[in-house]
Amino acid sequence: MSERPYKIAVSDEELDVLQRKLNLVRLPDELDDVGWDYGVPLKEVKRLVARWKDGYEWRKHEKELNELPHLTRDVEVEGFGSLNIHYLHARSQVEGAIPLLFVHGWPGSFHEAARIIPLLTADSEDHPSFHVVAIGLPGFGFSEAPSKKGFAIAQYAETALNLMIALGYEKFVTQGGDWGYRVTRKMAAMYGGKHVQAWHTNHPVPDPPSFIRNPILAFNHFLHTWTPYSPYTDAERRSLDRNKWFEQTQSGYFVEQSTQPQTLGYSLADSPVGLLAWMYEKLVHWTDKYEWDDDEVLTWVSIYWFSRAGPAASLRIYYEFMHASDSHDSTRVGSIPLGVSHFPAEIVSPPRSWIRTVGNVVFQSEHTAGGHFAAFERPRELVDDLRKMYGRGGPAYGAVAGMHGYKV
Repeated sequence: MSERPYKIAVSDEELDVLQRKLNLVRLPDELDDVGWDYGVPLKEVKRLVARWKDGYEWRKHEKELNELPHLTRDVEVEGFGSLNIHYLHARSQVEGAIPLLFVHGWPGSFHEAARIIPLLTADSEDHPSFHVVAIGLPGFGFSEAPSKKGFAIAQYAETALNLMIALGYEKFVTQGGDWGYRVTRKMAAMYGGKHVQAWHTNHPVPDPPSFIRNPILAFNHFLHTWTPYSPYTDAERRSLDRNKWFEQTQSGYFVEQSTQPQTLGYSLADSPVGLLAWMYEKLVHWTDKYEWDDDEVLTWVSIYWFSRAGPAASLRIYYEFMHASDSHDSTRVGSIPLGVSHFPAEIVSPPRSWIRTVGNVVFQSEHTAGGHFAAFERPRELVDDLRKMYGRGGPAYGAVAGMHGYKV
């Protein structure tokens, strides 16, 4: 009964503060001919800052964002009281459409779902249709942030479940990458069968196999690591090479955000240029040569800058994940169907054989292009995979009883 329509309405005062901060920016020096080796090049930041100051029109993009179906609702979370959660809710015209929860990650937001919503809700006799709920995770975007420590993956999962139940979806399926993978995996483990009927991810992160739990997989990985022989395919070897690249050159943010989020938060909350550089680095490195329009970048960053709790709040999920006792549970999720889409420029991409240690994999697809933000970079490919997984003849057809998603 607490659902309310929501409209993004950044005040003129907030826009004025942003403009003044941009005008007072103090940029660092830069060594010659380093390119991206040391981080975001100075010329890139100068261009984006100039655009943010003198060309980017937040009101225009705010209006476009408000064309999405925004709502808020108070959601109870055990031990944390009630949180006001922002979400998108787009219902299909198909009576038996499949309820699907989309969960974003960092540095993403509800905005990642904008391109897949019209595709997923489209009605057709040839593919299934979905009712889509894209939650803004607590502390991200325009959702209220938890006010005390200990809000870990289980609590994000509980928030999402209670939202879906409040919307009338007792049974549903999920899709997520980045933190969306962690949250939907926890939902599948905690609520699989009763509420979550199937799940899909574009970013599976299974633990490396151990000789105790997965001796054959562990032995194969030993061969790959320590001998000239490798049991992996060419694509899997390329994925492992990319994993090594990510660990060696890209993972510093994770260490900082999972150990000292408050310290980093001062810079991100006070400096729009600091926030821009911190996020832009990931948008470039984590995509598959995606040609970002400057205004696209600035909209992603502006959602964080104007977020309800401020950009620092979104960092705490890293700390809580690393400090919760149940975050690293590697127990295989039960029997509900799991689908996986593999995009070649994903930041961490395990050998395909490892993924079966996560759950009941019934669907996998390999793509030739795409990176970490699949819903935004490759919306049609991601949606096509969901249609194949849940469509007639697909391995998860009829996963939600009585909801096949087809136009009659």
